[in-house]
Amino acid sequence: MFQFDNSYARLPERFYASVYPEPVEGPVLLKFNEGLAQELGIEADVTDPQRLAAIFAGNVVPQGATPLAMAYAGHQFGSFVPQLGDGRAILIGEVVDRNGTRRDIQLKGAGPTPFSRRGDGRAALGPVLREYILSEAMHALGIRATRALAAVATGEQVYRETPQPGAVFVRVASSHVRIGTFQYFAARQDVDGLKTLADYVIERHYPELRAVEKPYLELLRAVAFAQADLVARWLGIGFIHGVMNTDNMTLSGETIDFGPCAFLDEYDQMKVFSSIDQGGRYAYRNQPGIAQWNIARLAECMLPLIDEDQDKAVLTANHVLSEFGQRFQAAWLSVFRNKTCLSSEEEGDGDLVQALLAAMQEGEADFTLTFRRLCDVAAGAGEEAFLSSFKERDKATTWLETWRQRLERERGSQEERSAAMRAVNPAIIPRNHKVEEALAAANYSDLSFFNRLLQAVERPYEDRPEFEAYTVPPKPEERVLQTFCGT
Repeated sequence: MFQFDNSYARLPERFYASVYPEPVEGPVLLKFNEGLAQELGIEADVTDPQRLAAIFAGNVVPQGATPLAMAYAGHQFGSFVPQLGDGRAILIGEVVDRNGTRRDIQLKGAGPTPFSRRGDGRAALGPVLREYILSEAMHALGIRATRALAAVATGEQVYRETPQPGAVFVRVASSHVRIGTFQYFAARQDVDGLKTLADYVIERHYPELRAVEKPYLELLRAVAFAQADLVARWLGIGFIHGVMNTDNMTLSGETIDFGPCAFLDEYDQMKVFSSIDQGGRYAYRNQPGIAQWNIARLAECMLPLIDEDQDKAVLTANHVLSEFGQRFQAAWLSVFRNKTCLSSEEEGDGDLVQALLAAMQEGEADFTLTFRRLCDVAAGAGEEAFLSSFKERDKATTWLETWRQRLERERGSQEERSAAMRAVNPAIIPRNHKVEEALAAANYSDLSFFNRLLQAVERPYEDRPEFEAYTVPPKPEERVLQTFCGT
């Protein structure tokens, strides 16, 4: 079924703990991503869902697998924990996909590991289906993210605040190496481990750096730029990760761990959904600053590799951190220029974008719907619908006049501009109330809402009348005020 080639398992034993999944009572396959399986070169017999369920639940360990739990540390809401590790996730192996890219196959919720810290190592159905929806939606939106291969019900209960049906999520990632992985070795002053890990990351994700003069400094820069670009893309779709701890930031630049994440409804730059983010550390507008802070923690770990002279290492690392800010600002402006159809670059474009966001904040305008309706305005129609998104219209009306004057200096017809905007401003996102609706129904064994939502988000940039309900902001009674981690 799998053609495994397990490079992480070939690293020194202190990088992980070997552990096998713990069998469950009655696994049932809930969802299998056949398209992704084909991309990964996985030969799966979809006519035998029982066997697939047994494999993806961990009851059957496929040939060639080397199951392991990865060791890592991390800053959680600013506080350092020297040992975290995969407490409910087991990496069963790696495959090289049809494009030649190495990908991890991981089971989340497959039982306890040496890093479980008295936890049960299990996952509840709701968080498993949430991660399935969100990871596939992010992929469809064009955002780098881990992918969903399968979801399996275990036939057992897990106990959180209340008993909940258990499940296992099968996650696919370019790798699961995190900033926290580097912190694990730095906390132990294991410079040899740091070097081995850095060499592994270069070989796997940034092979072009093998021949450069200062590969570890360039690795830091490459990771910083990848994260700057990623967070800029998050802000462009109104995404709030919710728990940007250093153990939730990958070296590959993929979005990972969709626990308490959510999407903006009305634009609010300080919006927080996560129930565990009491101080707003990971609010929408704070995400680039937190990403830079996390990169600074990575830089601290890598100082011994960057230069033997610590003062020189600090100086060059600080330069990379300043470059992060410049890279993010450029990436953010590029994202929002595209969203507002500014293909050329003019000095006042940033101010023009900020003026729109300020009008949206004051007018409590829905983030996704406002930008989608602006596509119609670019085509010469829909002004009233656009302005109706704002409770206070004055600033929006003034902004439209300024924007139209700016568009006069752009090339292309109205139709071409509108089409370009529709390609970057989604009509459908996994709106929070629709996600919660799907999860609530699934807890009563009704997967129809889950499957319908997946169909809606798989083509987010198209206008499809049959999915119009997924484009509409929540009614007051449908609003989701908090999201939960689910661990």
